[in-house]
Amino acid sequence: MQGTFRLVYLSLLLSLSLALFMFEGLIPLPFLAPGAKLGLSNIITVLALYTLLNLRDAFLILVLRIVIGSLLGGGPTVLAYSLAGGFVSFGGMVALKHSSKFSVIGVSLAGGFLHNLGQLFIAAWVVERWGVFSYLPILGLCGLVTGALIGFLASMTLPRLSFLPSPR
Repeated sequence: MQGTFRLVYLSLLLSLSLALFMFEGLIPLPFLAPGAKLGLSNIITVLALYTLLNLRDAFLILVLRIVIGSLLGGGPTVLAYSLAGGFVSFGGMVALKHSSKFSVIGVSLAGGFLHNLGQLFIAAWVVERWGVFSYLPILGLCGLVTGALIGFLASMTLPRLSFLPSPR
């Protein structure tokens, strides 16, 4: 992608990601795990990972969404947990996508689980107790379920983005 088209596409991805983040905040979901969310904005992260030639652009979309989303509806604690989860998740998804052995759904599944794992590492560091990892079975299951949903939605959307000049 070149010039203006790239800038417009990145702007659209960021805008959609923020809109999904804000929309999700309006959905009351009684999960088993406090703080667990659907992660609808991660659809855009997965789409960016598969449609952008430059991984730095996909990473930029993720970081900007987390920072702006935290400013709009969170704070420093939400920012720290979201960045930790986002970085671990993104790294894992990039590695799995690069291996070419995983489908979009498989990559997203791993991303959902790794996001929660990254957040638990921050929680363990903050409270200085590794006992928070006893929460992993519940959060991990939530991450797998939401990761599958996000991956399914992304896999249904990708074929509709055939106008993009980048290879998938």
